[in-house]
Amino acid sequence: MDDQTRIELEAAAFRTLRAHLMEKRTDVQNIDLMNLAGFCRNCLSRWYQEAANERGIDMSKDEAREIYYGMPYDDWKAQNQTAASAEQQRDFKKSFAENVGDKG
Repeated sequence: MDDQTRIELEAAAFRTLRAHLMEKRTDVQNIDLMNLAGFCRNCLSRWYQEAANERGIDMSKDEAREIYYGMPYDDWKAQNQTAASAEQQRDFKKSFAENVGDKG
């Protein structure tokens, strides 16, 4: 497989993952993704921002989140995010430290 085809397939897989999380599984909470998989929608938007910045494209965290979420992040949270339990918050602190550290 040539590099361009690989890049296009990887991009298609990313778009499918994004659509799945943003349209089909809005019920899956970011905190649960982070606690189980070590990444969440915010991580995906941060990786998008980092890739843009590495290519000289000036993009803020908020801009990347709006691109990824398809709306301002606060609007997404108001529409889809539920309150986290004490146990979820405890597990999140551990998962965030292990997987994100000071990049948050």
